[in-house]
Amino acid sequence: MKFIQSMKNPQVKQWKKLLTKKEREKTGQYLIEGFHLVETALNYKEQIIELMVSEEAILPPHWNVDDLDMTMVTPEIAKTLSDTEAGQGVFAICRKQELPDILGGRTYLLVDTVQDPGNMGTMIRTADAAGLDGVILGTGCADPYNPKVLRSAQGSHFHLPIIQMPLLEAIEQLREKEVPVFGTSLQGASDYREVSIMDSFALVVGNEGGGVDKALLDRTDRNVYIPIYGQSESLNVAVAAGVLLYHFRQSLKNV
Repeated sequence: MKFIQSMKNPQVKQWKKLLTKKEREKTGQYLIEGFHLVETALNYKEQIIELMVSEEAILPPHWNVDDLDMTMVTPEIAKTLSDTEAGQGVFAICRKQELPDILGGRTYLLVDTVQDPGNMGTMIRTADAAGLDGVILGTGCADPYNPKVLRSAQGSHFHLPIIQMPLLEAIEQLREKEVPVFGTSLQGASDYREVSIMDSFALVVGNEGGGVDKALLDRTDRNVYIPIYGQSESLNVAVAAGVLLYHFRQSLKNV
C-alpha cells in the first residue's frame, strides 16, 4: 500500500480535481467519501479504481479490499479531499456507469432542470427504493456526481442507471415503446389518484421554481397534480416525486 504525505503530490492534486464537474466529465470518474458509500461501492468492485484512507481511519474488518489499489494519506490530505465538515477519512475513486439502452425498462423518473443537489439525490434514492428501471436527467439538472448529490442518494448510484439526455428525445423514445409518460403540473392536469392501472410508466418532474417546461408537458400522455389541503402553494419536488412514484409503482400490473 502506498503512503502519500505531501499535499503537493500530483496524485493528490488529481483527486481534488474530481470535486469539479469539469474534471468528472473529462475523466469519467468521480470521488465518493464516507464509510457507507465506500462500503456500498465495494459490492460493485468493477466500478472502483482506487481507495484512499487516512492513517487515522480504521477500516471495518469485514471489508475485503485486498484486491484493490489503496493509498494511505495524512489527515491533512484527507481533510482537503473531503466535502464535509467532519469527514471520515475514507474515499474511493469510481468509474461512471456504462449506461444501457433506456428502452429496456418500463418504469422511469425524468427530471427537468432540478438544480438543488439535495433534491436530486433524494429523488435518485427514492426512484431506487421504488424499484424503478432508471432516472433520466435533462439539460440544466444538477450534476448527479456532485458530492452533495452522492451523499443524498446514499449509494443508489450503484443500483440503477442514471441517464443524461434531452428529455424531449427521451419522451419520444418512451412513447414509441408504448410507455405512458405523465407530467406534473398545477394547470390542466388530473388528480394523480385518477390514474388507472398500467403496465409501465414514466414520470416527469420539474424545476423547483418553474415546474416542468411547457414543451415537455405538451408531449406527455397525461399530466397530474397532487392536491394541496393546507395553505402551502406546492410540495417540494422530491416529496412530490416520492408520492407519485409510489402511487404509480403500486398501480402496476404484475408487480
